[in-house]
Amino acid sequence: MDKKFKHMETAMIHEGYDSKELLGSLTPPIFQTSTFTFDTAEQGAARFAGEEEGHVYTRVSNPTVQILEQKLAALEKAEKGLAFASGMAAISAVLIALTKANDHIICSSGLYGCTFGLLSMMDEKYNIQTDYVDMTEAQNIEEKIRPETKVFYIETPINPTMEVIDLELVITIAKKHDIYVVVDNTFSTPYLQRPIELGADVVVHSATKYLSGHGDVIAGIAAGRKKLMEQIAATTQKDIGGVLSPFDAWLVVRGMKTLPLRMDKHAENALQITEKLKQHPGIKHVFYPGDPDASGYPIMRKQMKSGGGTLSFEINGGKEEAQAFLNNLQFIHIAVSLGDTETLIQHPATMTHAVIPYEERQRMGITDSLIRLSVGIEAWQDIWEDLSQALKHLK
Repeated sequence: MDKKFKHMETAMIHEGYDSKELLGSLTPPIFQTSTFTFDTAEQGAARFAGEEEGHVYTRVSNPTVQILEQKLAALEKAEKGLAFASGMAAISAVLIALTKANDHIICSSGLYGCTFGLLSMMDEKYNIQTDYVDMTEAQNIEEKIRPETKVFYIETPINPTMEVIDLELVITIAKKHDIYVVVDNTFSTPYLQRPIELGADVVVHSATKYLSGHGDVIAGIAAGRKKLMEQIAATTQKDIGGVLSPFDAWLVVRGMKTLPLRMDKHAENALQITEKLKQHPGIKHVFYPGDPDASGYPIMRKQMKSGGGTLSFEINGGKEEAQAFLNNLQFIHIAVSLGDTETLIQHPATMTHAVIPYEERQRMGITDSLIRLSVGIEAWQDIWEDLSQALKHLK
């Protein structure tokens, strides 16, 4: 974050863009163009050779996209950001760039279903194997490290079990063994947690979620050291081509202006709902990092501003009861994704994490009775009333 902005709320609005540079336009313009012209053939050659700064083609760089990249990098305390067409495009580009055939990845014990699918494909095609490790103890991690281990990949909080990983612990081990640390910071955003400050090499986001916040864009972002991000930009971003469009970049920039306000409200509502669910006889367990009774609460307090806006809970029953509960909701939307202004609810075992084999889901704690709730910014009393009336239908 630029030194001239002492507070995140101000930086979120002003970082990465100066209206004086673009004809005084308060809102960043959308440079809706595929290519850029050169004054001379020599200028074109110089730009392609990297001898002169400037844009050549939107798959490589674009002024609107660049504003988003600069803003996110500054907020994450990273040197450079890269924008992608989706969160999975960002994750794929980073992991493929940091590994080669026969390498090894150590991953937190749970993660998003599509990331699991990507890692499985990398194993099948390139023998890049992954071990899923309980990272609560240093010994668990150390025992899985091999000479070919190149990356620690971490979600924290983990989707959908909401387990919190001690980043300081994991990063200390990684540095000792010269291993990259990649952290999916989607659930927290830089407003709540900044892994780069703690020593992580790369952060990735599904900007579709809280960064955008309005359910109207698919986007991804990665940020880290300049040299490393330039390597990713020149290879797996440019050549695979999963880049973000200028209009979608503009939407994310617009959404980020209200991120602090939204995240505070999400977290406030999530804590209220957590307390209500914990007292309900139809609920077996509630998983929320901001719950003072949660086992990971001390870690959350150490590395996050708050517990965020997403929680999970297990109901009494199994898949049929979980689906019946969802079907009886009145205004809460059954939908995957999270971080929108609306409250969204889904059943991970049959939706976002269905790709993960049953036995592996069970090991990760993704049971058939687990439900994930992305708490919106509506009045928490209305959210609870809808949840409460749906719970009454359970036997």
